[in-house]
Amino acid sequence: MRIILAPMEGLVDAPIRETLTRVGGIDRCVTEFIRVTHGMLPPRVFYKYAPELYKQALTDAGVPVAVQLLGSNAEMMGRHGAKAAELGAGQVDINFGCPAKTVNKHKGGCVLMREPELMHDIALAVRKDTPANVPVTAKMRLGYDDRSMGVACAQALEAAGVAEIVVHARSKVDGYKPPAYWEEIARVRDAVDTRVIANGEIWTVADYWRCREVSGCEDVMIGRGLIARPDLAAQIKASQQGEDCEPMGWGEVTGLVEDYAQALQARLEDRYVTGRIKQWLNYLRQGFPEAEALWPRARKIREVAPMLACLSQAHH
Repeated sequence: MRIILAPMEGLVDAPIRETLTRVGGIDRCVTEFIRVTHGMLPPRVFYKYAPELYKQALTDAGVPVAVQLLGSNAEMMGRHGAKAAELGAGQVDINFGCPAKTVNKHKGGCVLMREPELMHDIALAVRKDTPANVPVTAKMRLGYDDRSMGVACAQALEAAGVAEIVVHARSKVDGYKPPAYWEEIARVRDAVDTRVIANGEIWTVADYWRCREVSGCEDVMIGRGLIARPDLAAQIKASQQGEDCEPMGWGEVTGLVEDYAQALQARLEDRYVTGRIKQWLNYLRQGFPEAEALWPRARKIREVAPMLACLSQAHH
């Protein structure tokens, strides 16, 4: 009954993984995708996306981090899978789910779900080139144009030897609009023997249990829900034990955001740091009325120090 932190491009970076895994309840993370094209990427690119490779592919809290690759050239994807493993990745994940226009236009991510044969070839190349003891996994949606391709694509991945398949319960065209079609994940799960992990629209403990019931999956991947409620995984774990878990207060959350900002400042220019803090704050509006109240003022701030001052005023 694992809970996996989803890769969210431009948001779930190493500092957020450190912050959230410290809160607890998360069993595994996946990096933002590393885009593979025609040339071999140098090791520094892998380390940029997955600095955890310097410490046995674990966060400081000891949670394993998978390296995710995105691309459509099977041979190059295989070579990058091998390189990721050589640099210390304990799991290589393939992105067949990204709905971003620019990614799809360059034949990466979800657009590949129109071609299950190509998905098979990519996954097979990565599986063949990556050492047998390193699992190769994949993340996909239910389809590109509609939700009809989930079964065919999952079967193609299973035939290629993929160890696990995360299914986001929407098509590319559905984007991130509610609802999530968890019942369609159940159809995929019934069609393959490979372990299927449910993903999409899990914002609360109740959503988690409903998703498990409808999808039939024991494992779930959570993205936006964990950004909006940093202790959601810990609360779910408590509910699995039949215990109550006191929800995190706003003061604790601002402490997390401050730690995150500090970690970011070591990596990025200030203007990018405020951008990432705003992104997180925007999601926190779902879980915390204090974030909602703060938002009109915070969204106009461009510098890191005033942003942190604004946050700390809010909880004193």
